[in-house]
Amino acid sequence: MSFDDLDTFTDDPAASGPAASGQATSGPTASGPAATSPMAPTGPNLKRRRLLQGAFAAGGLAAAGTGGLGLAAAQEHSSEEAGALAVHPGLLHTQADFDRMRAKVNAGLNPWLAGWNKLIANGRAQSTWTARPTAVVIRGGDGQNYPQLYNDIHAAYQNALRWKVAGTTAHRDKAIQILNAWSHTLTTVGGNADRFLAAGIYGYQFCAAADIVREQSGFDLGAFQDMMTGVFLPMNEAFLANHNDACITNYWANWDLCNMASKLAIGIVCDDDGIRDEAIDYFWNGEGNGSIGNAIPFVHSGGLAQWQESGRDQGHSIMGIGLMATFMEMAWNQGIDLYGADGNAFAKAAEYVARYNLGNTVPYTTYSWGTGQDCAYREQTVIGSGGRGQVRPVWEMVFHHYTARRGFAMPNVGSMCGANSPEGGGGDYGTTSGGFDTLGFGTLAHVRLTWDEIPDDLKPL
Repeated sequence: MSFDDLDTFTDDPAASGPAASGQATSGPTASGPAATSPMAPTGPNLKRRRLLQGAFAAGGLAAAGTGGLGLAAAQEHSSEEAGALAVHPGLLHTQADFDRMRAKVNAGLNPWLAGWNKLIANGRAQSTWTARPTAVVIRGGDGQNYPQLYNDIHAAYQNALRWKVAGTTAHRDKAIQILNAWSHTLTTVGGNADRFLAAGIYGYQFCAAADIVREQSGFDLGAFQDMMTGVFLPMNEAFLANHNDACITNYWANWDLCNMASKLAIGIVCDDDGIRDEAIDYFWNGEGNGSIGNAIPFVHSGGLAQWQESGRDQGHSIMGIGLMATFMEMAWNQGIDLYGADGNAFAKAAEYVARYNLGNTVPYTTYSWGTGQDCAYREQTVIGSGGRGQVRPVWEMVFHHYTARRGFAMPNVGSMCGANSPEGGGGDYGTTSGGFDTLGFGTLAHVRLTWDEIPDDLKPL
């Protein structure tokens, strides 16, 4: 499957959601080939309680039996009670992360140096990049022009990252110039149903770039916040509330997840605890496929859990892993541990997707859902093999949370990291939008331990 294949959505709810899969058939629900158990519901809608539990879990790593790794994680991630002022920088990277990147690169240490070289070789990471802001961005349908948006966002992020690691002010200034240009120009994100993908994916990515330079002279933070709350946030909230007037199960997990990520990122960038808390609450209790219990519908034995899009194809499954990891990392950097939700269910799902994409077999349970506006019954009886083995820069973030921070064994995710290192970013995986769904550069930004430094006594999931 090429990245072009990941962009074939329409404004028809039945076509935009799970019914679009060639795996779908009608009929009674069937049992899968291996014994599984559905993910338990996450409990009543107790937002404050959930947030406090998340903050406590994040702050209590050393007491959770993680040994020295847990202590290091707790020191890195000293959380405050949810509701405190947002941490900046604190979306995908904290200042401690930038300090680590800089120290490793300056010392000439791999794999960080290899990750750095991957970054500086990217055409979007150059201070000579020319932004192309426009008032109206269209994704889906006639007049599509959204590539100029995602190319500029990735250029802003990559230049900001170069500045934080190397201190080159030309790259800082370029990131600020790109962000200011769009903040003073963009008024509308339109198109067919795909407009909600644009609002989600590019919403969180915009914020990730802006959070790096937010304190710098010349950056118009107010204009940026106005753009995010005026253009992106209303679309994120509309989609999560009514799902384009389709059946609640119609849209795949990645549609919810990108809009959840955008909403969370906007809450952080705007220092708005209410927006942030609503995004976290949806992760626990949302009715759509992005909430933890719906994105991971079945837990299997052997440290594996089935991803919601596994019966669809692998390109979108890997995309979903990247989006949920992004959401969890942003929450983690704000003192809220979602990585550990439901017994580390996400770690098991990442292992599942990685294992299958490494060419191995995995158990599969028939997945059924309602599609379109009338919730017509559909089911997928076998795992979707389309796009199997596709390369996306999503794995380092996952591996180095669960292994380096928490001390869990992630053999399949680790193998994906080893096979695809160093991770690149937007522009390194083709020119179409699928190659820009995540910001990437995980080898530089998220590796915490070399392979030789990883302990032998890791805990099983």
